[in-house]
Amino acid sequence: MANLFFYGTLRYAPLLELVLDRPFETLKTCDAVLPGYAVYWAKDQAFPMICEEPNGSAGGLLLCDLSQEDLDRLNYYEGGFAYDLRDVDVVIDGQSVQAKVYFPNASSWEQGPVWSLEDWTARWGRMTLGAAKEVMARRGDVSAQEMVHLLPFFRARAWAQELAQNGAPQKLRNPMSATDIELVAERPGFNGFFRVDAFSVRHKRFDGSRSETLKRETFMSFDVALLLPYDPVTDKVLLVEQVRFGAFNRGDPAPWVLEPIAGLIDAGETPRDAAIRESAEEAHLDLSELIEMPKVYASPGYSTEFFHCYLGLCDLSGRSQGQGGLATENEDIRSHVIPFEEAMALVDSGEVNVAPLAMMLLWLYRARGGLRTAV
Repeated sequence: MANLFFYGTLRYAPLLELVLDRPFETLKTCDAVLPGYAVYWAKDQAFPMICEEPNGSAGGLLLCDLSQEDLDRLNYYEGGFAYDLRDVDVVIDGQSVQAKVYFPNASSWEQGPVWSLEDWTARWGRMTLGAAKEVMARRGDVSAQEMVHLLPFFRARAWAQELAQNGAPQKLRNPMSATDIELVAERPGFNGFFRVDAFSVRHKRFDGSRSETLKRETFMSFDVALLLPYDPVTDKVLLVEQVRFGAFNRGDPAPWVLEPIAGLIDAGETPRDAAIRESAEEAHLDLSELIEMPKVYASPGYSTEFFHCYLGLCDLSGRSQGQGGLATENEDIRSHVIPFEEAMALVDSGEVNVAPLAMMLLWLYRARGGLRTAV
Protein backbone atom coordinates (compact mmCIF):
# COMPACT_ATOMS: atom_id res chain seq x y z
CA MET A 1 0.00 0.00 0.00
CA ALA A 2 1.19 3.56 -0.76
CA ASN A 3 0.30 7.18 -0.06
CA LEU A 4 0.30 9.70 -2.91
CA PHE A 5 0.00 13.46 -2.65
CA PHE A 6 -1.69 15.26 -5.54
CA TYR A 7 -1.25 18.99 -5.98
CA GLY A 8 -2.69 19.41 -9.49
CA THR A 9 -5.24 18.06 -11.92
CA LEU A 10 -5.76 14.72 -10.18
CA ARG A 11 -7.42 16.62 -7.34
CA TYR A 12 -10.31 16.89 -9.81
CA ALA A 13 -12.53 13.99 -8.74
CA PRO A 14 -13.91 13.05 -12.20
CA LEU A 15 -10.36 12.77 -13.58
CA LEU A 16 -9.13 10.73 -10.63
CA GLU A 17 -12.08 8.38 -10.99
CA LEU A 18 -11.38 7.92 -14.70
CA VAL A 19 -7.68 7.18 -14.20
CA LEU A 20 -8.23 4.77 -11.31
CA ASP A 21 -11.40 3.28 -12.80
CA ARG A 22 -13.29 3.43 -9.53
CA PRO A 23 -15.55 5.88 -7.66
CA PHE A 24 -14.01 8.66 -5.61
CA GLU A 25 -16.01 7.47 -2.59
CA THR A 26 -13.99 4.22 -2.50
CA LEU A 27 -10.74 6.15 -1.97
CA LYS A 28 -9.20 7.05 1.38
CA THR A 29 -8.45 10.78 1.06
CA CYS A 30 -7.70 13.87 3.13
CA ASP A 31 -6.40 17.40 2.61
CA ALA A 32 -2.65 17.88 3.10
CA VAL A 33 0.15 20.43 2.59
CA LEU A 34 3.64 20.01 1.11
CA PRO A 35 5.95 22.62 2.72
CA GLY A 36 8.73 24.22 0.68
CA TYR A 37 6.94 23.98 -2.64
CA ALA A 38 4.47 25.96 -4.78
CA VAL A 39 2.32 25.03 -7.77
CA TYR A 40 2.46 26.92 -11.07
CA TRP A 41 1.07 26.47 -14.54
CA ALA A 42 3.45 24.73 -16.89
CA LYS A 43 4.05 27.52 -19.40
CA ASP A 44 1.75 27.29 -22.45
CA GLN A 45 0.35 23.97 -21.20
CA ALA A 46 -3.01 22.78 -19.84
CA PHE A 47 -1.62 21.40 -16.57
CA PRO A 48 0.47 22.49 -13.55
CA MET A 49 3.96 21.79 -12.28
CA ILE A 50 5.37 21.86 -8.75
CA CYS A 51 8.49 23.89 -7.95
CA GLU A 52 10.74 24.19 -4.92
CA GLU A 53 10.07 27.42 -3.04
CA PRO A 54 11.61 27.81 0.45
CA ASN A 55 8.69 29.78 1.89
CA GLY A 56 6.05 28.03 -0.20
CA SER A 57 3.26 25.70 0.90
CA ALA A 58 1.53 23.57 -1.75
CA GLY A 59 -1.96 22.46 -0.77
CA GLY A 60 -3.35 19.24 -2.16
CA LEU A 61 -5.05 15.91 -1.71
CA LEU A 62 -3.48 12.89 -0.02
CA LEU A 63 -4.61 9.43 -1.17
CA CYS A 64 -3.79 6.70 1.32
CA ASP A 65 -3.36 2.94 1.04
CA LEU A 66 -3.37 2.79 -2.75
CA SER A 67 -3.09 -0.68 -4.26
CA GLN A 68 -0.48 -1.79 -6.80
CA GLU A 69 -3.16 -1.62 -9.51
CA ASP A 70 -3.90 1.98 -8.49
CA LEU A 71 -0.20 2.82 -8.68
CA ASP A 72 0.21 1.14 -12.05
CA ARG A 73 -2.70 3.11 -13.49
CA LEU A 74 -1.44 6.40 -12.03
CA ASN A 75 2.13 5.77 -13.20
CA TYR A 76 0.89 5.09 -16.70
CA TYR A 77 -1.18 8.27 -16.81
CA GLU A 78 1.44 10.53 -15.26
CA GLY A 79 4.22 8.92 -17.30
CA GLY A 80 2.60 10.38 -20.40
CA PHE A 81 3.17 13.83 -18.93
CA ALA A 82 6.90 13.16 -18.29
CA TYR A 83 6.47 13.10 -14.48
CA ASP A 84 8.29 10.84 -11.99
CA LEU A 85 7.51 9.80 -8.39
CA ARG A 86 9.59 11.05 -5.45
CA ASP A 87 9.34 10.53 -1.68
CA VAL A 88 8.30 13.56 0.41
CA ASP A 89 6.87 14.41 3.82
CA VAL A 90 3.48 16.13 3.79
CA VAL A 91 1.68 17.73 6.70
CA ILE A 92 -1.82 16.81 7.92
CA ASP A 93 -3.15 18.75 10.91
CA GLY A 94 0.41 19.50 12.05
CA GLN A 95 1.56 15.90 11.70
CA SER A 96 4.19 14.77 9.19
CA VAL A 97 3.24 11.85 6.91
CA GLN A 98 5.36 10.11 4.30
CA ALA A 99 4.01 10.17 0.75
CA LYS A 100 5.05 10.16 -2.86
CA VAL A 101 4.60 13.04 -5.33
CA TYR A 102 4.80 13.24 -9.13
CA PHE A 103 7.51 15.75 -10.05
CA PRO A 104 8.20 16.95 -13.60
CA ASN A 105 11.34 15.62 -15.23
CA ALA A 106 14.14 18.18 -15.25
CA SER A 107 13.74 20.78 -18.01
CA SER A 108 10.51 19.23 -19.30
CA TRP A 109 8.46 22.41 -18.83
CA GLU A 110 8.96 26.10 -18.14
CA GLN A 111 7.29 27.72 -15.15
CA GLY A 112 4.21 29.88 -15.77
CA PRO A 113 1.97 31.85 -13.38
CA VAL A 114 0.50 30.55 -10.11
CA TRP A 115 -1.89 27.67 -10.76
CA SER A 116 -5.55 27.51 -9.73
CA LEU A 117 -7.60 24.30 -9.67
CA GLU A 118 -10.81 26.28 -10.14
CA ASP A 119 -9.48 28.11 -13.20
CA TRP A 120 -8.12 24.87 -14.64
CA THR A 121 -11.42 23.05 -14.13
CA ALA A 122 -13.42 25.80 -15.84
CA ARG A 123 -11.15 25.98 -18.88
CA TRP A 124 -9.57 22.56 -19.22
CA GLY A 125 -11.59 20.09 -17.13
CA ARG A 126 -13.80 18.59 -19.82
CA MET A 127 -11.06 18.59 -22.45
CA THR A 128 -8.69 16.81 -20.08
CA LEU A 129 -11.28 14.14 -19.32
CA GLY A 130 -11.63 13.45 -23.05
CA ALA A 131 -7.87 13.18 -23.52
CA ALA A 132 -7.44 11.06 -20.37
CA LYS A 133 -10.07 8.60 -21.61
CA GLU A 134 -7.96 8.06 -24.74
CA VAL A 135 -4.78 7.68 -22.69
CA MET A 136 -6.19 5.03 -20.37
CA ALA A 137 -7.85 3.14 -23.23
CA ARG A 138 -4.37 2.48 -24.63
CA ARG A 139 -2.89 1.14 -21.40
CA GLY A 140 -1.31 -2.21 -22.16
CA ASP A 141 -0.90 -1.40 -25.86
CA VAL A 142 1.11 1.84 -25.88
CA SER A 143 3.93 2.71 -23.48
CA ALA A 144 3.83 5.82 -21.31
CA GLN A 145 6.89 7.11 -23.19
CA GLU A 146 5.09 6.78 -26.53
CA MET A 147 2.07 8.50 -25.01
CA VAL A 148 4.05 11.75 -24.69
CA HIS A 149 3.96 12.09 -28.48
CA LEU A 150 0.29 11.13 -28.77
CA LEU A 151 -1.04 13.45 -26.05
CA PRO A 152 -1.25 16.62 -28.19
CA PHE A 153 -3.48 14.78 -30.65
CA PHE A 154 -5.70 13.36 -27.90
CA ARG A 155 -6.09 16.86 -26.49
CA ALA A 156 -6.85 18.30 -29.92
CA ARG A 157 -9.51 15.65 -30.48
CA ALA A 158 -11.05 16.46 -27.08
CA TRP A 159 -10.83 20.19 -27.86
CA ALA A 160 -12.84 19.60 -31.03
CA GLN A 161 -15.63 18.30 -28.78
CA GLU A 162 -15.56 21.63 -26.96
CA LEU A 163 -15.61 23.67 -30.18
CA ALA A 164 -18.57 21.57 -31.37
CA GLN A 165 -20.77 22.98 -28.60
CA ASN A 166 -21.31 26.13 -30.69
CA GLY A 167 -23.61 24.49 -33.23
CA ALA A 168 -25.05 25.87 -36.46
CA PRO A 169 -28.54 27.46 -36.75
CA GLN A 170 -31.62 25.26 -37.25
CA LYS A 171 -33.89 27.46 -39.34
CA LEU A 172 -34.52 25.02 -42.19
CA ARG A 173 -33.50 21.91 -40.32
CA ASN A 174 -35.85 20.13 -37.90
CA PRO A 175 -35.59 20.99 -34.16
CA MET A 176 -34.34 17.53 -33.11
CA SER A 177 -31.11 17.41 -31.12
CA ALA A 178 -28.40 14.99 -30.00
CA THR A 179 -30.72 13.95 -27.15
CA ASP A 180 -32.93 12.29 -29.78
CA ILE A 181 -30.16 9.76 -30.47
CA GLU A 182 -29.83 6.83 -28.06
CA LEU A 183 -26.42 5.19 -27.70
CA VAL A 184 -27.39 1.54 -27.26
CA ALA A 185 -23.91 0.01 -27.04
CA GLU A 186 -20.25 0.65 -27.76
CA ARG A 187 -18.30 -1.97 -29.69
CA PRO A 188 -14.55 -2.53 -30.15
CA GLY A 189 -13.17 -0.06 -32.67
CA PHE A 190 -9.61 1.00 -33.44
CA ASN A 191 -7.22 2.93 -31.18
CA GLY A 192 -3.97 3.86 -32.88
CA PHE A 193 -2.68 7.27 -33.90
CA PHE A 194 -6.06 7.47 -35.59
CA ARG A 195 -9.23 6.33 -33.86
CA VAL A 196 -12.41 4.68 -35.09
CA ASP A 197 -15.35 4.36 -32.70
CA ALA A 198 -17.82 1.52 -33.27
CA PHE A 199 -21.26 1.72 -31.71
CA SER A 200 -24.95 0.84 -31.97
CA VAL A 201 -27.63 3.55 -31.92
CA ARG A 202 -31.33 4.25 -32.28
CA HIS A 203 -32.64 7.66 -33.30
CA LYS A 204 -35.88 9.56 -33.64
CA ARG A 205 -37.25 9.59 -37.20
CA PHE A 206 -38.91 12.48 -39.03
CA ASP A 207 -42.34 10.85 -38.51
CA GLY A 208 -41.78 10.70 -34.74
CA SER A 209 -41.10 6.96 -34.55
CA ARG A 210 -37.83 5.34 -33.46
CA SER A 211 -35.39 3.71 -35.83
CA GLU A 212 -34.22 0.16 -35.48
CA THR A 213 -30.86 -0.38 -33.75
CA LEU A 214 -28.14 0.57 -36.25
CA LYS A 215 -24.51 -0.51 -36.16
CA ARG A 216 -22.21 2.32 -37.23
CA GLU A 217 -18.56 3.43 -37.11
CA THR A 218 -17.13 6.95 -36.95
CA PHE A 219 -13.63 8.16 -37.76
CA MET A 220 -12.78 10.39 -34.78
CA SER A 221 -10.83 13.24 -36.34
CA PHE A 222 -10.00 16.84 -35.43
CA ASP A 223 -11.14 20.40 -36.04
CA VAL A 224 -9.00 22.05 -38.69
CA ALA A 225 -8.36 25.70 -39.60
CA LEU A 226 -8.22 26.45 -43.34
CA LEU A 227 -7.08 29.70 -44.90
CA LEU A 228 -7.14 30.99 -48.47
CA PRO A 229 -4.72 33.93 -48.87
CA TYR A 230 -6.01 36.65 -51.21
CA ASP A 231 -4.54 39.95 -52.35
CA PRO A 232 -7.41 42.21 -53.50
CA VAL A 233 -4.96 44.72 -55.03
CA THR A 234 -3.30 42.26 -57.42
CA ASP A 235 -6.34 39.93 -57.51
CA LYS A 236 -4.15 36.92 -56.76
CA VAL A 237 -4.55 33.92 -54.48
CA LEU A 238 -2.02 31.62 -52.88
CA LEU A 239 -2.51 27.85 -53.14
CA VAL A 240 -0.34 25.21 -51.51
CA GLU A 241 0.71 21.88 -53.01
CA GLN A 242 1.81 18.75 -51.17
CA VAL A 243 1.62 14.98 -51.39
CA ARG A 244 -1.50 13.46 -49.81
CA PHE A 245 -1.63 9.76 -48.96
CA GLY A 246 -5.39 9.54 -49.13
CA ALA A 247 -5.07 10.30 -52.82
CA PHE A 248 -2.11 7.91 -53.11
CA ASN A 249 -3.95 5.01 -51.46
CA ARG A 250 -7.01 5.65 -53.61
CA GLY A 251 -4.78 4.93 -56.60
CA ASP A 252 -4.57 8.50 -57.91
CA PRO A 253 -1.58 8.67 -60.33
CA ALA A 254 -0.88 12.26 -59.24
CA PRO A 255 -1.25 12.37 -55.42
CA TRP A 256 0.26 15.86 -55.09
CA VAL A 257 -2.80 18.08 -54.69
CA LEU A 258 -3.64 21.78 -54.52
CA GLU A 259 -5.17 22.94 -51.24
CA PRO A 260 -5.73 25.96 -49.03
CA ILE A 261 -3.38 26.45 -46.11
CA ALA A 262 -4.62 24.12 -43.36
CA GLY A 263 -3.70 22.71 -39.98
CA LEU A 264 -4.93 21.03 -36.84
CA ILE A 265 -6.38 23.31 -34.16
CA ASP A 266 -4.37 22.65 -31.00
CA ALA A 267 -6.11 22.23 -27.65
CA GLY A 268 -7.12 25.63 -26.28
CA GLU A 269 -6.31 27.40 -29.54
CA THR A 270 -8.96 29.41 -31.36
CA PRO A 271 -9.57 28.52 -35.01
CA ARG A 272 -8.53 32.04 -36.00
CA ASP A 273 -5.20 31.76 -34.15
CA ALA A 274 -4.60 28.37 -35.74
CA ALA A 275 -5.17 29.83 -39.21
CA ILE A 276 -2.68 32.63 -38.53
CA ARG A 277 -0.10 30.18 -37.17
CA GLU A 278 -0.45 27.83 -40.12
CA SER A 279 -0.16 30.66 -42.65
CA ALA A 280 3.19 31.61 -41.13
CA GLU A 281 4.43 27.99 -41.04
CA GLU A 282 3.29 26.93 -44.50
CA ALA A 283 3.69 30.12 -46.55
CA HIS A 284 5.56 32.70 -44.37
CA LEU A 285 2.63 35.11 -44.67
CA ASP A 286 1.90 38.28 -42.74
CA LEU A 287 -1.90 38.63 -42.83
CA SER A 288 -3.60 42.02 -42.65
CA GLU A 289 -7.13 40.75 -42.02
CA LEU A 290 -9.04 37.48 -41.65
CA ILE A 291 -12.60 37.11 -42.92
CA GLU A 292 -14.75 34.21 -41.78
CA MET A 293 -15.87 31.80 -44.47
CA PRO A 294 -18.16 28.77 -43.97
CA LYS A 295 -17.68 26.34 -41.08
CA VAL A 296 -18.40 22.87 -42.42
CA TYR A 297 -18.12 19.13 -41.86
CA ALA A 298 -15.82 17.35 -44.29
CA SER A 299 -17.89 14.18 -44.50
CA PRO A 300 -20.39 13.94 -41.61
CA GLY A 301 -21.63 10.48 -42.59
CA TYR A 302 -18.55 8.82 -41.10
CA SER A 303 -16.06 11.44 -39.85
CA THR A 304 -16.00 14.09 -37.12
CA GLU A 305 -13.54 16.23 -39.12
CA PHE A 306 -14.70 19.85 -39.14
CA PHE A 307 -13.34 22.81 -41.12
CA HIS A 308 -13.14 26.43 -39.88
CA CYS A 309 -12.48 28.38 -43.08
CA TYR A 310 -11.01 31.87 -43.45
CA LEU A 311 -10.05 34.26 -46.21
CA GLY A 312 -6.73 35.91 -45.38
CA LEU A 313 -6.19 39.34 -46.90
CA CYS A 314 -2.50 39.97 -47.53
CA ASP A 315 0.09 41.43 -49.89
CA LEU A 316 1.11 38.82 -52.46
CA SER A 317 2.92 41.21 -54.81
CA GLY A 318 6.30 39.95 -55.97
CA ARG A 319 5.56 36.35 -55.02
CA SER A 320 5.18 33.39 -57.36
CA GLN A 321 6.36 30.01 -56.03
CA GLY A 322 7.81 29.29 -52.62
CA GLN A 323 8.67 26.53 -50.17
CA GLY A 324 7.20 26.16 -46.70
CA GLY A 325 6.23 23.77 -43.91
CA LEU A 326 7.90 22.60 -40.73
CA ALA A 327 10.82 20.18 -40.99
CA THR A 328 9.90 18.84 -37.53
CA GLU A 329 6.55 17.71 -38.97
CA ASN A 330 8.10 16.33 -42.19
CA GLU A 331 6.18 18.90 -44.23
CA ASP A 332 7.24 19.50 -47.83
CA ILE A 333 4.97 22.27 -49.10
CA ARG A 334 5.16 24.36 -52.26
CA SER A 335 3.08 27.52 -52.63
CA HIS A 336 1.74 29.00 -55.86
CA VAL A 337 0.65 32.62 -56.22
CA ILE A 338 -1.62 32.91 -59.27
CA PRO A 339 -4.33 35.24 -60.63
CA PHE A 340 -7.81 34.50 -59.31
CA GLU A 341 -9.16 33.76 -62.79
CA GLU A 342 -6.42 31.16 -63.28
CA ALA A 343 -7.44 29.51 -60.00
CA MET A 344 -11.06 29.37 -61.20
CA ALA A 345 -9.89 27.80 -64.46
CA LEU A 346 -8.22 25.08 -62.36
CA VAL A 347 -11.57 24.44 -60.69
CA ASP A 348 -13.24 24.15 -64.11
CA SER A 349 -10.53 21.81 -65.46
CA GLY A 350 -10.66 19.57 -62.38
CA GLU A 351 -7.05 20.17 -61.38
CA VAL A 352 -8.43 21.62 -58.16
CA ASN A 353 -9.88 18.35 -56.88
CA VAL A 354 -9.95 19.09 -53.14
CA ALA A 355 -13.43 20.13 -52.00
CA PRO A 356 -12.46 22.79 -49.41
CA LEU A 357 -10.31 24.69 -51.93
CA ALA A 358 -13.02 24.61 -54.58
CA MET A 359 -15.60 25.77 -52.02
CA MET A 360 -13.40 28.61 -50.79
CA LEU A 361 -12.61 29.82 -54.31
CA LEU A 362 -16.32 29.81 -55.17
CA TRP A 363 -17.04 31.75 -51.97
CA LEU A 364 -14.39 34.28 -52.98
CA TYR A 365 -15.97 34.52 -56.44
CA ARG A 366 -19.09 35.95 -54.81
CA ALA A 367 -17.24 38.29 -52.39
CA ARG A 368 -14.40 39.37 -54.68
CA GLY A 369 -16.05 42.41 -56.21
CA GLY A 370 -16.71 44.06 -52.85
CA LEU A 371 -13.24 43.28 -51.57
CA ARG A 372 -11.59 44.81 -54.64
CA THR A 373 -13.77 47.91 -54.49
CA ALA A 374 -12.81 48.49 -50.88
CA VAL A 375 -9.04 48.77 -51.54
